[in-house]
Amino acid sequence: MATVKDFRNKVKPNWCPGCGDFSIQAAIQRAAANVGLEPHDLALITGIGCSGRISGYINAYGFHGVHGRVLPLAQGVKMANRDLTVIASGGDGDGFAIGMGHTIHSIRRNIDMTYIIMDNQIYGLTKGQTSPRSDAGFKTKSTPNGSIEASLNVMETALTAGATFVAQSFSSDLKELTSLIEQGINHNGFSLINVFSPCVTFNKVNTYDWFKENLTKLDAMENYDHTDRTKAMQTLMEHNGLVTGLIYQDENTPSYQDKIPGYKSTPLSEDNLKLDREKFDRLTKEFM
Repeated sequence: MATVKDFRNKVKPNWCPGCGDFSIQAAIQRAAANVGLEPHDLALITGIGCSGRISGYINAYGFHGVHGRVLPLAQGVKMANRDLTVIASGGDGDGFAIGMGHTIHSIRRNIDMTYIIMDNQIYGLTKGQTSPRSDAGFKTKSTPNGSIEASLNVMETALTAGATFVAQSFSSDLKELTSLIEQGINHNGFSLINVFSPCVTFNKVNTYDWFKENLTKLDAMENYDHTDRTKAMQTLMEHNGLVTGLIYQDENTPSYQDKIPGYKSTPLSEDNLKLDREKFDRLTKEFM
């Protein structure tokens, strides 16, 4: 059985010292080992940004895609090989700006995979511009007088779109984050996990201390029911989205794959499909 060490490689991350993404990397590695995966069982698909580099820092199958297109790639991988555990990952700019359309449609499709967003409320790789997750009034190089746009409420949006697994964590809470990733992997459907991951270089507002003062743990709430979608939405609105833990889970809705008649459990590569010249020519003519 694989251990955490088996999911480590010799590539040294080049994130800034103190970046929250280090903890997210560690949580993914721990979760993969805890649920019994081997490195060849895991595919990590990432987008562009500081967070996108994580696919090269974990010993597993990895693909570093283009900006905002991590989810189409990840869904394709999962559909082609049902045996793989697929984790997609990217930043808040990658998933909630250029990739927002893919995020919404991935949620409603409910393909069996996990999407982890490293949310630092800023564009880090391009040196500190306002992102869709930045608060109104947030000053950056792109909004020197303060942003006039409201921050996107992503957890509420996910619930509205019909997500079957919605969770949120804080990068410094490694125990909780690891547990949520494990639960996301084991969930039969699309698991969305947003992680507050402070950018220590460009975001001097949403710091570690700021999150510690403003976040509320759902586990500390009396009688919170993560199967109650209405209660989940109400709780998010009451706390301005600043909660951590398992927000909502629907274990009754089948995944996308389970709804497809005749969908094969074996990878496409094992089908041994042969295409003779006559059939190939007939197919290509259809596109001329």
